[in-house]
Amino acid sequence: MLYPLKFKPIYKERIWGGRKIETAFGKQLPAGEKIGESWELSGVDGDISVVANGQLKGNNLQELTEIYMGDLVGDKVFERYGEEFPLLIKLIDADDNLSIQVHPDDELAAERHQSFGKTEMWYVVGHEAGAQLYLGFNQPVDRAKYLEYLNAGRLAELLTAYKVEDGDSYFIPAGTIHAIGKGLLIAEIQQTSDITYRVFDWNRVDPKTGKGRELHTELALDAIEYKSRSDYKTVAAPQVNAPVTLEKCPYFQTSSLIVSGEAVRDYAALDSFVIYVCLEGQLELAYDGGTETIAKGETVLVPAELNEIVLRGSGKLLEVYIP
Repeated sequence: MLYPLKFKPIYKERIWGGRKIETAFGKQLPAGEKIGESWELSGVDGDISVVANGQLKGNNLQELTEIYMGDLVGDKVFERYGEEFPLLIKLIDADDNLSIQVHPDDELAAERHQSFGKTEMWYVVGHEAGAQLYLGFNQPVDRAKYLEYLNAGRLAELLTAYKVEDGDSYFIPAGTIHAIGKGLLIAEIQQTSDITYRVFDWNRVDPKTGKGRELHTELALDAIEYKSRSDYKTVAAPQVNAPVTLEKCPYFQTSSLIVSGEAVRDYAALDSFVIYVCLEGQLELAYDGGTETIAKGETVLVPAELNEIVLRGSGKLLEVYIP
């Protein structure tokens, strides 16, 4: 019988990264490196997550999906995605601004890269005073106006800046121009894709090369959604022992779940795996067959065949599955 699975984090050094994934979440990062991302659960080719607990320790996510199929991911999910796990879960430490960038949608990503597109969402775990996000255009923009501001080094002036608070969540459909600002600690849920078109990098120089990072100006032109919109931020009142939906789209549904004492989660009708990302506290996960624990900074994959999970203790989770 399958059980709640933990995985070894995959750490990514980034020019804009820092050490908060270690100080905030207690993870042991590689010494001396600026770690911008911890890939908590990944099916990205070349970065497949490896199980860290229980009898399946050492097996990777693709192997398990191939063997257990719908029992692991859900029959409808396996029918739709096959052996490719459909979501990528990250913790992001922005010790400096990330580049202004855009991700292609499914159609363009398939045509150019034989890949999924990248629709994503962010949950703000922590922030420094004045930290902000850039999401979408703040005025009507067409390709000509976009290029005018980009070539003048003024692209940020066209973007909507959001001042953030802990607990804020934001939805970023593929095609949305965006940047995570300095001083943010974020949990990211996204489609399985590592395709990014970088369009402006704040005139930054990589100290390892002495040069600016590669830009993808031409590739981005057909990927950008130029239409402005104002519905990126999700406002939802938290509840205790009941999930509060933050985002539901064709690719994922994410809820915030605050547990105090005991919360019973019935997944019998779901036909999908469930992912827990623990943001605060520590909880016991009881299931038919045993128990597992999850603590702040840990991510657990609950196989689709487990129909009920009883959460005990005190903590805060993101709960993610395929709707």
